[in-house]
Amino acid sequence: MPESAHTPAGGQAGAGRIADPAYSAAGAQPAAGGPNASDTTADLASTAMPTGTAKPIVFVEGLLAALASFVVWGAFPFYLKPLYHVPSMQIIAHRVAWACVFVLVWLSVRGDVGSLRKLFSDRALVGRLAISALLITINWVAYVWGVGHGHVVETSLGYFISPLVNVLLGVVVLRERLNVMQWTSVGIAAAAVIYVSVATGALPWIALTIAASFSLYGFLRKIMHVEALQGLAVETLLLMPLASGYLIWCEAMGTGVLGHSSLAVDALLVGCGPMTAVPLFLFAFAARVIPYSTLGLMLYIAPSLQLLSGIFVYHEPFAGARALGFVLIWLALLIYAGDGVWRARKV
Repeated sequence: MPESAHTPAGGQAGAGRIADPAYSAAGAQPAAGGPNASDTTADLASTAMPTGTAKPIVFVEGLLAALASFVVWGAFPFYLKPLYHVPSMQIIAHRVAWACVFVLVWLSVRGDVGSLRKLFSDRALVGRLAISALLITINWVAYVWGVGHGHVVETSLGYFISPLVNVLLGVVVLRERLNVMQWTSVGIAAAAVIYVSVATGALPWIALTIAASFSLYGFLRKIMHVEALQGLAVETLLLMPLASGYLIWCEAMGTGVLGHSSLAVDALLVGCGPMTAVPLFLFAFAARVIPYSTLGLMLYIAPSLQLLSGIFVYHEPFAGARALGFVLIWLALLIYAGDGVWRARKV
């Protein structure tokens, strides 16, 4: 799949923004290459309408690209469920390996492989990408393990919480100031997590791990001047020795799955590569031609689809404390998004 704070819409830092984790995780730069702009904040008011350079047909294409990327991410549980018998770490290793191969081929076709040499020449940047690679690996492990062990609903909670975790990152790291409505939304979300933990007797660690790793990953990618595909290429290249080494070890131990199962399973494992890169590319394209305000609202398509599949397809429990916790999270997001849109329209 798939993260950030926005600048003040009017005198107060942080006012009028809609935190959007999907932007930064995609690693693109708005208006110049996707959501991860060089600035750590973006003016919501200035993105209330598509940019003047975007033609209507391009704007529609951007909407369709965004919709496609979010639907793919939202439907990912359906992709992973047939791999329930494959160890989570093997799925992650295959995802890293085949994503690396796919992106390198893609960049070769586009004639952009040379850009990777420039990135690798910057040791500080490579170091930051190594950290982001670790964070997205943690995110993938938590998500894949959660889906494979019947926690699709909780994985969706992680992506619902993620935008509000971005808000806290803005306060703690960027020293942003929040208004009363924004603090209210953060407080409600925190209360929801505490309530669910106490009522169920268990901390929703899958959701918290997904939210924290996704937001931190998005924050790092947001402050790096790296395009989406090039960034993913470097991250997967850095992880490739570990991923390939682990897969070789599994094969030596007789626990490797690829080539020892059905053709369908082999295809799904190899397909993890394009399933990782293609929606990312679609999202990066969409971020160039449609406003943040639109993209920020659309990002909730993915966790909503995951939640619905968890409840109605996989029949995971969703009642009592868990349902109330989700209602509180949605209320927090509604307050925060509504405050951002209201302040944007005032400008």
